Amino acid sequence: MLFICYPKCTTCQKAQKWLDDNGVGYACRNIKAQNPTEAELRAWHKASGLPLKRFFNTSGLLYKSLELSKKLASMSDDEQFTLLATDGMLVKRPIAVAKDTVLVGFKAEAWVQLLKNANS
Repeated sequence: MLFICYPKCTTCQKAQKWLDDNGVGYACRNIKAQNPTEAELRAWHKASGLPLKRFFNTSGLLYKSLELSKKLASMSDDEQFTLLATDGMLVKRPIAVAKDTVLVGFKAEAWVQLLKNANS
């Protein structure tokens, strides 16, 4: 499984602890040091089944300084993917990628299902 996180993020720290406590093997990737590419974001979006807006870190300083809450609705999906790929801090985290499953954000209940899927 690929675990994409920002090490200073407390939610990411909780998710990583949950993975460790549950014996889940993963490769860790720092989202700030290694931005997701546009192709990765497109693939993860498709696999997640989530609206594209859910991939934005809406509580982040960069999101707020760019006033994206006012701009996203008028942007095309292509423009949004391009923007997300410019800076990992715009992307909601953590992201868990396992087989055909992608989870964005951390909710333990959903991650239990990911664990089941990853081990099947």
